[in-house]
Amino acid sequence: MKNIIISSSPHIHSGDSIGKNMYGVLIALVPAFIVSVYCFGLGALIVTSVSVASCVLFEYLIQKFLFKREPTVSDGSAILTGVLLAFNLPSNLPVWIIIIGALVAIGVGKMSFGGLGNNIFNPALVGRVFLLISFPVQMTTWPVAGTFPMAYLDAQTGATTLSLLQYPDSIATIKESFFGTTGGSLGEISELALFLGFAYLLFRKIITWHIPVTILATVAIFTGLFFAGSMIQTWHSSGITDMQILMEAARIYNPLIHLTSGGLALGAIYMATDYVTSPMSKKGMIVFGVGIGILTALIRLFGAYPEGMSFAILIMNGLTPLINMYIKPKHYGLK
Repeated sequence: MKNIIISSSPHIHSGDSIGKNMYGVLIALVPAFIVSVYCFGLGALIVTSVSVASCVLFEYLIQKFLFKREPTVSDGSAILTGVLLAFNLPSNLPVWIIIIGALVAIGVGKMSFGGLGNNIFNPALVGRVFLLISFPVQMTTWPVAGTFPMAYLDAQTGATTLSLLQYPDSIATIKESFFGTTGGSLGEISELALFLGFAYLLFRKIITWHIPVTILATVAIFTGLFFAGSMIQTWHSSGITDMQILMEAARIYNPLIHLTSGGLALGAIYMATDYVTSPMSKKGMIVFGVGIGILTALIRLFGAYPEGMSFAILIMNGLTPLINMYIKPKHYGLK
């Protein structure tokens, strides 16, 4: 009798391999990386190369000397973790902090659970949130983008669009946020580049639309409701009839600003869709996406941090086993 072996996630039901899909995601991230190099110059190259090299090295050493097994760094997962971690960091972050982030991402976020397929939380986000809590000043000092600076540690700094939400007159235009001329982390600088990669991932069927579209739609609807409510409240209290003035008064809630700013697209497309830490069923993915969208909007509008995507994904990562338990695909043969 032939034994049936049940392995841990990720499960791939096609001719693709884990390595092929990991490298496929890396290809999709190329446009965003090119934009980050154009905007931040030497800083983008240093942060990304240090992050990738550190993640690969730590995974190799842990597998080789702690787990006593053949390293699997060639499957591309450590490289992808390194790139995603770098994309969540400012381009002037000191090298030693990047290395600490990589160690936490791989050592704590991934290998402490047993390696690829066993981790509960997205490793890159574990590293990013650890650095944000441990080094808040360095993690929220953003170099000015758009001038191809070759400086690294002494780059001119400024604020991000989301951090300026409390000052509506200073918020970058939607066009600036979409094309990539505002400050921020490496990978969130251009929504256009991220969506080009999204189209590639959908074309290659590496991911499905369910999680990214649900997250984006939820944030748009949630912030849109507050946007409309703020306009109505301003109109009732002030009697203003000029639509432009009403929209300016409610700009902090503008869904288009939220959709084109911060790490929303980066998280929704490239991190929330992680095979291991997201639900297995399509209905579960939609519930997962709605949860991330609501939490992100709540943190952005009412929380202490201007960006809530990382926290929202990690919280929903923790709820993924529960979602898989209660929202299951139909068993084969059942009606």
